[in-house]
Parts: sequence; structure tokens; C-alpha cells
Amino acid sequence: MWLGPEGVLVANALWVTERANPFFVLQRRRGHGKGGGLTGLLVGTLDVVLDSSARVAPYRILHQTQDSQVYWTVACGSSRKEITKHWEWLENNLLQTLSIFDNEEDITTFVKGKIHGIIAEENKNLQPQGDEDPGKFKEAELKMRKQFGMPEGEKLVNYYSCSYWKGRVPRQGWLYLTVNHLCFYSFLLGKEVSLVVQWVDVTRLEKNATLLFPESIRVDTRDQELFFSMFLNIGETFKLMEQLANLAMRQLLDSEGFLEDKALPRPIRPHKNISALKRDLDARAKNECYRATFRLPKDERLDGHTGCTLWTPFNKLHIPGQMFISNNYICFASKEEDACRLIIPLREVTIVEKADSSSVLPSPLSISTKSKMTFLFANLKDRDFLVQRISDFLQKTPSKQSGGSIGDMKASIVDPARESLPAPQEALDLPTSPSSPLSCPLSFSAQEVPTASQGLLKVFQRNSPMEDLGAKGAKERMKEESWNIHFFEYGRGMCMYRTAKTRELVLKGIPESLRGELWLLFSGAWNEMVTHPGYYAELVEKSTGKYSLATEEIERDLHRSMPEHPAFQNELGIAALRRVLTAYAFRNPTIGYCQAMNIVTSVLLLYGSEEEAFWLLVALCERMLPDYYNTRVVGALVDQGIFEELTRDILPQLSEKMQDLGVISSISLSWFLTLFLSVMPFESAVVIVDCFFYEGIRVVLQVALAVLDANMEQLLDCSDEGEAMTVLGRYLDNVVNKQSVSPPIPHLHALLTSGDEPPAEVDIFDLLKVSYEKFSSLRANDIEQMRFKQRLKVIQSLEDTAKRSVVRAIPGDIGFSIEELEDLYMVFKAKHLASQYWGGSRTAAVHRDPSLPYLEQYRIDGSQFRELFTSLIPWACGSHTSVLAGRMFRLLDQNKDSLINFKEFVTGMSSMYHGDLTEKLKALYKLHLPPALIPEEAESALEATHYFTEDSSSEALPQEQQEGSGSKDAQEKREEKGTSSPDYRHYLRMWAKEKEAQKETIKDLPKMNQEQFIELCKTLYNMFSEDPIEQDLYHAIATVASLLLQIGEVGKKFSAWTSRKPRDGAHTGDHNSALEEDQPPALKPHQDPTQELQPPAAGDPQAKASGDSPLGKAAQESHMVVEGGSGEGQGSPSLLLSDDETKDDMSMSSYSVVSTGSLQCEDLTDDTVLVGGEACSPTATSRVGGTVDTDWCISFEQILASILTESVLVNFFEKRVDIGLKIKDQKKVERQFSASSDHEPPGVSG
Repeated sequence: MWLGPEGVLVANALWVTERANPFFVLQRRRGHGKGGGLTGLLVGTLDVVLDSSARVAPYRILHQTQDSQVYWTVACGSSRKEITKHWEWLENNLLQTLSIFDNEEDITTFVKGKIHGIIAEENKNLQPQGDEDPGKFKEAELKMRKQFGMPEGEKLVNYYSCSYWKGRVPRQGWLYLTVNHLCFYSFLLGKEVSLVVQWVDVTRLEKNATLLFPESIRVDTRDQELFFSMFLNIGETFKLMEQLANLAMRQLLDSEGFLEDKALPRPIRPHKNISALKRDLDARAKNECYRATFRLPKDERLDGHTGCTLWTPFNKLHIPGQMFISNNYICFASKEEDACRLIIPLREVTIVEKADSSSVLPSPLSISTKSKMTFLFANLKDRDFLVQRISDFLQKTPSKQSGGSIGDMKASIVDPARESLPAPQEALDLPTSPSSPLSCPLSFSAQEVPTASQGLLKVFQRNSPMEDLGAKGAKERMKEESWNIHFFEYGRGMCMYRTAKTRELVLKGIPESLRGELWLLFSGAWNEMVTHPGYYAELVEKSTGKYSLATEEIERDLHRSMPEHPAFQNELGIAALRRVLTAYAFRNPTIGYCQAMNIVTSVLLLYGSEEEAFWLLVALCERMLPDYYNTRVVGALVDQGIFEELTRDILPQLSEKMQDLGVISSISLSWFLTLFLSVMPFESAVVIVDCFFYEGIRVVLQVALAVLDANMEQLLDCSDEGEAMTVLGRYLDNVVNKQSVSPPIPHLHALLTSGDEPPAEVDIFDLLKVSYEKFSSLRANDIEQMRFKQRLKVIQSLEDTAKRSVVRAIPGDIGFSIEELEDLYMVFKAKHLASQYWGGSRTAAVHRDPSLPYLEQYRIDGSQFRELFTSLIPWACGSHTSVLAGRMFRLLDQNKDSLINFKEFVTGMSSMYHGDLTEKLKALYKLHLPPALIPEEAESALEATHYFTEDSSSEALPQEQQEGSGSKDAQEKREEKGTSSPDYRHYLRMWAKEKEAQKETIKDLPKMNQEQFIELCKTLYNMFSEDPIEQDLYHAIATVASLLLQIGEVGKKFSAWTSRKPRDGAHTGDHNSALEEDQPPALKPHQDPTQELQPPAAGDPQAKASGDSPLGKAAQESHMVVEGGSGEGQGSPSLLLSDDETKDDMSMSSYSVVSTGSLQCEDLTDDTVLVGGEACSPTATSRVGGTVDTDWCISFEQILASILTESVLVNFFEKRVDIGLKIKDQKKVERQFSASSDHEPPGVSG
């Protein structure tokens, strides 16, 4: 590549001059290429350690003038070919011009100008985004691609100098972190170390310091442990590695998420030596942290943050902290964690003004909101710029007049008669007043909008006024009063100052009347509800009456959701729950519905309207409990792992005992998934939910630890898992809420008593207090760190489970060992994943759906299969391999969806690797028949119908014929899928069919026509091209092919002869036309679709014509029927061609009879000439251009018998190939192969 000229003082140190002329020198780096000796080794080592650009460009061209000591680099190259091209250009275009100049300075100026011009011209053609990375970084990326054979699509994020510990020796080198791989390269005195680890294979990643290793980063995969140390900035490196591993885990968990995240925002101004991708990942990390801290919607993007102080009127102080600004919110967090936190939605802001600066209050900024609150920030560094940003965002904020204001919301809570929904919704809800709740379902069916406009608790507890509750009622009123005072001092609604006082009040329990309001505020669900007016009503309308697996599961669980509560003992509560769950399943099909969601949602419905419950559920599933409610409850398993880790650290004695009993995994899943709602009395669990909405998951972890701690002695005495479960179950059953004003609800979690007295009651507020006193050291950041570590463990163990399940699903007769199957699975999965990050234009069908059975989750398309097939096929077929791959893919893709799963893939591989000569030949033979040879469903379906009509007996169709009838099955399957409820009998039939042993004999294989046979010969010729004894093999196959062509000709003669007799001498042309009339009209010859997919081989006229196999075979089958029916010619050779005779003895094949000369040949006409399979007799009917003979055919037995006569061929096919070695090689070339595959057209040839 051309370089902007830079001065070099010493031209020959470490470089060898290879060519020179008066103005330019071409040099090669010592140690590159042949020889080099010790100097070469030293230079190579220096290049790696010092990160020299010579590592990537070992050739360079310098510009020189006679008197100057300074040389100028003008070009560099990674190969001799590249640098020679530049050299020749300089010689041809510049040498003559330069010789005219008198002044050397002019020469140098001219050369520099010319080179800069070339570079500018090249850059003009580049896409603009290619230039945002700094030069140094681009060079490193180029080096990484060259060193590790990565494709263009693999982006480098950052690279660091560090040491890799190989044994006890540190190897200094460079660590490259790319989007999908961790790579390390070191070259020390001739010893080279090159490592490549895929992020998706990482099972453990941690930063640690031991005596043996200084502060280091440990990276574990399933089969190796790697240690890297001596980083300049270990914190930054580890953080980035964490992020990249996290992305990979997201990809394994849910491929959609990974692809979505790839669209990173473009940077505003590039920084020196940091890639755009690194900046974007940093920005994303900040965004995630910002959204989690302030519970903001998922699409919120942080614009910037700055240090400032906030005036807090409640304690008359200026609190130092950080102000954060994003497109819809201004947030503030104090330096001291609990001092103050503030969220101001821009939709609430009315005035932003710069107040006058003073020595007491430098650069103040006041922000006023619709709810008459004013916030005063001061000590802002760049106030003018900040105000400009805020006003820009304010202009883009849509003004929501109704529903957005806090006044409306306050009214909705204080006065149940008013509705807190935005205007459009309110108008629709007017007809159904909340005071007549039972009319709700009726109006819903009439208007198609939800109407449960307030919490179900209010509807079902109307008849118990506070006064009747005595002390409990008084306590409840006190709580309400203290919250009202708090609202007065700290503000109410979204813009409330959140302080330690707020937490105290939450811990004392939220009063029933305020619970719904505060849950909405603390979870951030209020923000989403206000900004999406009418969204829920629309979803309910869309999802009503829609059937899916999720709706079926929801119906099953509706009556199990808090059945003990009166609100869910009638249709009103059940209908509301159904609508909320169905609407959510419709909104988020990746989660759909998961058990435990019904319990949580039913509690949300007790305290809020349907719409509020819906948005609370969104906040829970998508933000506060990430990945909890997907099919594999990954999030809950991750938090369960954190719980185990915390138990180990905080309660070590108990931890060992619990591990021995295996209790933690059994108990904690239900605790986390239902937030204790399913294991504690409802009134008590709701208090934990209060704290959860304010504090997040740490409360649940703290309470879980407190429960174990309280039962430590009893648990240590337990002898088995059941006993421990009983102890914990009884304890949780007796956690009571003595302050609850609701009538007690019988708790259906079995009251476990073992004969003795039930344990003493525990007050929920005491339990919470203890949990905060003993375990409040947990921090949100620590939990996120632990989540990352556990996520790696959980997802990788799930992947291992998937691998074992898939391998177990493979039938035992496949022939591969368990280890080989596992290796093949890893290669297959890697190919699927590579398509997601390198194959930009791949079909959406390739995306993995984690809800599918394990076997169906990873599937590959034709082009991916071709890549795998090419590297794993036991026979080298040269350029013909991709054609075979296309055919094999069509043969395996029985449901015609252009994707195959692992089982189908292994079946295809096994047919080539295992079994005897007959099995392998059978596999090859099938690759040259439909559906492998002809990918058109219509033709193969017609062929199938022909078989159906011919054999109407009830026995199962042979496998090959079933494959032929693919389109009909696919049609049926599509129709079944389209119906609203699946027909299970269809699946039972399929299952029964799979269970039937389908022993396919060689008799079941259809005959092969002339074109198909020519294709088979072509394949065999290609297979021998790289074999050591290829000449012998060519000779053998030539002998076999010519014999088979003659057999086919003779067979055709007999067919023609026997079919002429019963028709009383009708000539062949008439016979053929009669035959065609017998066939359905669709069987008339037409252009073969394979032509579009596979260019015909040069000089091969047969390849250009198409072999209408259904016609050829149909004709042949018809002859058989005629022969069988007429009863003529007993013992005539034509019967040797019929199917039934050869079934008994394979060796008694048509070929052996023909070759012994026992064939009666008196009927061969004189004008028949056998020329390489082309028959020139008048009996030969041709379809396209007269090149292929459709009456000619040959059977598998004839081919097999012919090959058995040649020992060279027998040995070739009997030779065993170790697939293990092929898999190892495949893994090595995987990356380079992917690089080339990106430039191939996606169509499958064949």
C-alpha cells in the first residue's frame, strides 16, 4: 500500500536492499523470508515486542536522492507480489520524469506530491466510515487479520501489550480483542505462540492475583486455562474482555439480541489510537449503567454527564454529585450513595433558565416542572453548552398534555373515581365507571378495550372501612400520613427527591392505597406508560382471539394464579389476568409466557389497573429481572448462582452442608422467580415486593440469606434434602405481616408440620430489618459483576446440556463415536454462529430460536453446509466438491426449508464414512438421483405419485421414494401449520413412521438414466484426481464405465423388443408417443432446472441437456409392467433387468450375465452403434437437442457388480478415513475459510 512519505535516517539497519535505482530502493526486513540466521530471529523478536509495523509489512520502498542523508518511505507491502507491483509502477511512471529535474529538492517535492495524490485518489473510492479509525489502529487490525487469518468482517476492538504464561515462562506479545475472538501472538527468538479463542467458548473470565502470577487475567475454555499478565492498564482490558464475552453470551442466549446490539452509534469525533468500536462499546457500558441506576426505558441513550451540586430544600444543603443528560431525562445522583437521587423527565419541564452567578452559587441553572417544583443546580463547568443541549432535547420532546402531568396522576391515586390514563383512553373508558366493576367484561367485549381501571383489591375490599380495623387501621392511616408528609417535603411523582428517608419509609411498608402508585414510580414503569398512550389497548385488541403455544399455557395457568384470593375466584380477575399476560406474550414473543409470570402478574393486578399491571410486568421482565422469564429461566439460574456464591462467602459452614444436601438449587429458583410470593403468605411477600421495586434484586438476595441464617442450626442438623426443605418451608409459612389491613388469605403452600408444634411466627418487618443489618454490604455494582461471572457458567452449562441432548438423539447405527459426534456438533455450531457475525447477507431463517427443541436450535443453510462438506468429505473431489455438497444438501433437506439440523448433517457424513463398499456406493449413487440431482419439487412429486399408483399395497414406502415425495408432505405440513390448533395425530403418525425400522435394500433404489450416469462418472473421475495411484483408478473406472454404458444399451434394446411384441409390431416412435399419452400431461419433457444452478462442464454436451428422470424411469417401469403382465419370454434376458429377479442374489447381476456372453443378441439391429453411451439407433428417443437417451438406464446392482470386478476401486472405497483429523484441520482453517465464503454467491450449485 502507498504511504504518506515519512523520513527515515538509517536505511539499512535491520533491512536488506533487494532492488535499487537512482531514485528508489526496495527493501526486505531481515528475518522475513528464507534464511536470516540469528539476526533474523532477533529482528523478529524486536518487531513483536516493540509492535513494529514491519510485522505486518516486511517489504518497503524508499525514495532517495544522491546527496541527501534522509530517505522517505513511499510504500510498504505484506508480500513480494504487492511490493513488486508498486515498484513497477514507479519505474514505468516516474523514472523518466524524475531524470529531467536538476534540483534534488524538486525531485523529492515532486515524488511526495505524486504519492499524496495517489493516496487521495485511493481514499476517494473508500467508504467514508472506513476512515474513522486512526492509522496506527488500522495497521494493528491489518496485522491481526494477516496473523490469524481473519476475514474482513472481523473487527478489532482494541489491542494490548501483555505476557502470556506458557507453563512458568511469560511470553511477551500482543493481545488482540476482536468482536468474536481473543487472539494472542508472540515471537521470541524463533519460538512462536499464536492463540485464538472464540468468546462463545469462554467458560470463565476473572481478574486475580496469586503468588505464581502477578495481577493477571484468567481465561478458561472447556479445554484450556490461559493466564495473561503485565498489562499497562489491567482494569480497562478486563472490562473490555467482560463486555465482549457478555455480547457472546447474549448471542448464545438469544441471537436476536446480539444482532440488535451491533448497530452502534457513530462517534462525533475520533480519538487518537482508539477504535470507533471501542468507543461505542464504552458508550454502551455507560448507557446500561445509566439506565439501570435510574430505571429508564431500554431505548434511552446517555448524551453526557458533568459534576455539579444540587440544592435540596428539605435539608437546606448543596449536595455534590453528577448530572446526567439523555434525550428524554435529566438525572442527578449524589456522590454519597443514599444522600439524594433525582429524575426529571423532559416532558415535565416547563422552564430552564440560567440564574445569576455569585460567589456562593457559581453558574447556577434552575429547572421548573409542570408540578410547580423548581430544581437548582450549581457549579456547572460548561453551563452554556449544557443549556444548549437541554434546549435541543426539549425541542424534540413531544408535549403530552394529559396523563403526563403529576397532578393528574396524584388525582388518580387519591380519588379512585378519576382515571390516570391519557386522554384517548379516558374517552373510551368513560362509559364504565369504576364504581360498577361487574360491567367491565361486558363493555370490554363491546368496545375491544381493557376496562379494569383500578386495582382489583379496591374492587373486592370495598366493604371494610378503616375504622372497623382498630389498631391495624390506625397503623395504616399513620403510614399514609407519613407518606403524605414525605410527598410534601420531597415532592410527589417522578420528580420526587429520593433519599435515605424514602428507603426507610419503604422498609416500614407502603400503605395499600399508595402501593400501585409507588411501584409504578420506583420501577420506572410510569415513564413508559405515559410515553405510550393507547399502546396496551392496541395490543389487547390485536392479541384477542389469537392462538399460540403461549396462550395455551396461559389458559392452563389462569386458575392456578392466587386461587385463594377472592379477586381471582371470579371471571373479572381471571379475564384481566388473561388480557395482561396475552398482551405481553404478543409484545415479546421471545419470552412469550413463562410459569411464575402468572403469580407475579396477579399481584400487580391487585394494586393497579390492567394497563399499569402490564407496564409493571414489562419493567420486571425486560429490565429489573433480565432473562428471568425466558424458556430456560437463565436470569433466575444466574441469580441462584450468585446466591450460592454469597452463601459460600458469608455463611461458609452452612454452604458446605447445603451443597452436600443439594438444597440451594431446589429452593432458591421459586424464591427468585416469584419474589417469594409463592412461598410466603401473600401479605408478607408483598412487603418484599415493595422493597424490590425500590432496591432491585439485592433485597431478594438479602432476605434469602437472612432466611438461611435464621435456620442455620436446624439446617446443620438435617440429614437429607427433604428434611432441609421442610425446615425452610415451615419457616417461610410462618412469616407474618401483623400490620396488614387486608383480611388474611389462606396460604396454599402446604403447611408443613411434622407432628411437633409449628415454629414461632416471624414478623416480615423484623426479617427485613435483620437482612439489612447483616447483609446490606451488597452493592449493585458487585451484583452486576457476579452476574457476569455466573452468566458465563450458566449459559455454558446449558450449552453442554444441549450438546449432550443432541448427541443422545442421534441413532446408535450412525457409526460415529460419542466423542466424534461431540466434535462434529461443536464444528456445526461454530459454523452456525459464524454465519451470524460474518455472513451479513444470510437469511433470517438462520437465526436460532431458543424455544425450539435442542436439535432444531442450530441449523445451517446450503452455503454453510458446502463449507463444512468441503473440509470434512473423505474423498478429495477438487472443484467438483461444491457441486456434490449442493446435491447432498438437497438430499438431506427433506422438509425443503433450505436448512438442515445436526441429525441430518451427521446422517449425510455417516453415509460417506461408515459402512462397507456397498453403503458408500449407495450414498454416491443417491447423490446422482432426484431429489439430490434435480432440486425441483414438482418433478420429484410426480415421480412419487407414479410410485403410489404402481404400488398400492399398504407397506411403508422405501426411503428414497419418500424423499421424492417431499413437496406433497411439505404442502400438508404447511397446511397443518396454518390451522389454529395443531393436529397432534399428524405428529403421532410421523413419530410412528420414524419408529418403523426402514431397512432400505439396494433393490429399493430406482434405476439411473443416461445423464445421471454420466454425472456419476464425472464425480468418480474427480474423486481420484489427488490419489497416489490415480492412473490405476482412472484405468479401472474407464473400464467399468464403458461396460456399464454397453449394458445400458443392451438393456434398452430388450425393453424396446419386448414392448414391441405385445403391441403387434407398432414401431418405436408410436410406442413412445403412446407411452407419453399414458402419463399425466405434466410429465411432458421440459427444461431441467439444474441448468440454472450448475454451469455445464466445458466440452460435455450431456451436461447441457437435462435428464428428465421421471420420464426415463416412468418409461422403464412401464416396460416392466408390460413384461410382467404379458407372461411372455420366460428366461428371456429382459427379465434380468426387472427388479424382482435380482432381489435374491446380488452377485447374480445383469452385468455378470452380459459379460459372460450368455446374452441372446439376435434382436440387435444393425444400425445401432455404441459410442460412449450415445446411441444412434432410431429407437433412441431424445429430449433436448438429441444428446441424451431417455430409454437408456442402469441399476445400482449392475454398477456395484461392475465395480467389484476392479480391486483398485474396491480398495479405494474400503479405505478408512479418520474424521477426527479432518475436524482438527477444519477448526484450524475455519476462520480463513469464512473469509473466502463471504465473497461467494449464496446459491447452492449442483
